[in-house]
Amino acid sequence: MSNPSLMPVEQALENMLNTVSTITDKETVELSEALGRILNRPVNSTLDVPGYDNSAMDGYAVRSSEAKKGSRLKVVGVAAAGHPYNDAIPENGCVRIMTGAPIPDSVDAVIIQENTEANQDKSEITVLQNVAESDNIRRRGSDIALGEEVIATGTRLSPVDIGLLASLGIEEVAVYRRPKIAVFSTGDELVAPGGKLKSGQIFDSNRYLLLAMLEKMGVEVVNLGRLNDDLEAISQALQDATQSCDAVITSGGVSVGDADFTKTALEQLGSVSFWKVAMKPGKPFAFGKLKDTWFFGLPGNPVAAAVTMDQLTQPVLKHLAGEKHISTESYQATAAEYLKKRPGRADFQRGWFEQDNNGQLKVSSAGSQSSAVLSTLKRANCFIRLEQDRGPVNAGEEVAILPFSSLLR
Repeated sequence: MSNPSLMPVEQALENMLNTVSTITDKETVELSEALGRILNRPVNSTLDVPGYDNSAMDGYAVRSSEAKKGSRLKVVGVAAAGHPYNDAIPENGCVRIMTGAPIPDSVDAVIIQENTEANQDKSEITVLQNVAESDNIRRRGSDIALGEEVIATGTRLSPVDIGLLASLGIEEVAVYRRPKIAVFSTGDELVAPGGKLKSGQIFDSNRYLLLAMLEKMGVEVVNLGRLNDDLEAISQALQDATQSCDAVITSGGVSVGDADFTKTALEQLGSVSFWKVAMKPGKPFAFGKLKDTWFFGLPGNPVAAAVTMDQLTQPVLKHLAGEKHISTESYQATAAEYLKKRPGRADFQRGWFEQDNNGQLKVSSAGSQSSAVLSTLKRANCFIRLEQDRGPVNAGEEVAILPFSSLLR
């Protein structure tokens, strides 16, 4: 049964996407530095690709009307990539041609060499199979036409995009400025890795987890370190972040019973809402604005921080960066075992999916679903997303799975 005091995951995400505006600052970068950057205007082709009719196979360039089964054609020359054949081709003549070579004038097909038989000195071929007009020819502009939009605004440039731009002779592209994101952690109980733990202390894992996830997103990361539970120190860190950062992310301090320092500082510096989101793990979540800087307050348990970063914060930061929003891919799988679940919140359980011998997707739990057990996130390759109103899942029932994004792999 739904709890009206909890905000559905979809509504929380929609609220943030409708509130946050894309960065407007732009810059031009060289193609060699453009991987992972986000285009701020479309790229249209300034040429046809390919730029000329060329051969798709090794073989012989022929006139299809002359290249009938049993025909004998005289080989009058050779065409190779970068070395076209430009002379006239006599009647019943042909040109030996290599893949990618321009199609000579007056011919209209390429017969592959396997469908021919050459005489001893290779000056003549016998056609073994008929060939039709345009066979094995890649026409000019068949891949990309002059003026065609090749890559749309908001695209995060992939290695394939980089190669495509290079094929068009483009040496630099216009992109959005990278967002600058600050991260800090608070808590007297936290100790940086490499330090010595005292009684009641734990290592500060969340900050390193979030910093690594942000690095994978390709944003500019500002590590503000670990802060004590001190109002003045937290207020100063938030003020510093608002001077130069587009967003600031913290974990902990946003749930009922947490120390008031972070909440008090946020209320003094800006407008931040503290939400209870209908998701497990990850119910406590804060979002708002400090001057011109967006604020995301994630839960303190490490798995809850990872889930809310992946499912709620990541899409909003991509939107901030100018990237087109693409819904998370989900697939249907069969539960291989009983999955514990109570109605009221959407569950993002850590799972492991694979194909069985029949090609069907099966998924099972990766272990403990406690939001404090980070090791099960390592043993998982997906989230099993169980609907807010759904109860326990029996083995054999269908469930939705979300394969881990690159942030968690």
